[in-house]
Amino acid sequence: MAASSGCRQRRRRGSATCPRRSRGQVIRMWPVRKPVYDGYLADPFLLHTPDGFVAYGTGRPDGSPATECAAIVSDDARSWRPVAPVLVGPSAAVGTDYWAPEVVFEAGEYWMYYSIGHGIAGHHVRVARSTSPLGPFIDAGVNLTAGQSFAIDAHPFRDEDGTWYLFFARDVLDAERPGTHLATVRLTSMTSVDGEVIPILAPNADWQIYERAREMYGRRFTWHTLEGPSVILREGTYYLFFSGGSWEGSGYGVSYATARSPLGPWTAAPGDKPLVLSTALTGLVGPGHNSILRTGTQDLIAYHAWDSGLTKRQMYIDELSWEGGVPAVTAGFAE
Repeated sequence: MAASSGCRQRRRRGSATCPRRSRGQVIRMWPVRKPVYDGYLADPFLLHTPDGFVAYGTGRPDGSPATECAAIVSDDARSWRPVAPVLVGPSAAVGTDYWAPEVVFEAGEYWMYYSIGHGIAGHHVRVARSTSPLGPFIDAGVNLTAGQSFAIDAHPFRDEDGTWYLFFARDVLDAERPGTHLATVRLTSMTSVDGEVIPILAPNADWQIYERAREMYGRRFTWHTLEGPSVILREGTYYLFFSGGSWEGSGYGVSYATARSPLGPWTAAPGDKPLVLSTALTGLVGPGHNSILRTGTQDLIAYHAWDSGLTKRQMYIDELSWEGGVPAVTAGFAE
């Protein structure tokens, strides 16, 4: 993100954020946003439990489930503290890199869905089970995305009729915009799927380009990426929040699509830029991969963004507000 050295210094100190300028005029002042946890926590997923709040996410990568499937806890969703490792993963032969865990409660147990692979190779979605939201989660020994060359960012969603769906991101080469697209499959149990993978959303804009001339699968592509699906049902409409672009830089952001059924058809919100979270909207570097927690009184959106030195991704929590069925993010959230 371009900024003067003085602007970068102000942001590091956490004082007033930097205005955007055009022809010498201030046209935007970003509200002050601070991470709610100082440690590394990417791809955050919020869970409300009887004892408070738990956030799960991708920890600082070092090839172990102890840090890569990280968990932190809070009494009020404002002050967070780390807890002991929560996942007992499969053997290193299955994978050494763990990404984007999400946890749901069903049938008296907690279920963690996550992806695992070696670097960026061989990622697939798995599930682990625990009697406690703090684990230990024991891998169930199941590959839920068998047949996919690459599958990440599992998002389990329970519809109002009780049906569970597993949303995820997967690679698609034979498309107008090749890259990582979004799909879903019905869960027949918490550890099995019905096998029919249904495409739900493909890239549709240039802001979703991950890299031009990217070498993948022995070919070069203008590679697009949609990832981090997160679904809610609100007033009869299903909202699919998703991240796009490259997670490594300031072009990353979040937009949304709508449907009348979890299986679609899904319609992306119009526009050639991310509409929910972006560097331009927040003043943060590369905000994205969100989850949404509905508390009954307000909707909270958790997401990550890079620190000013681009050394770690950190968790932010804001309020998600609605006007005419259109979501918008408000810095911070009410007491």
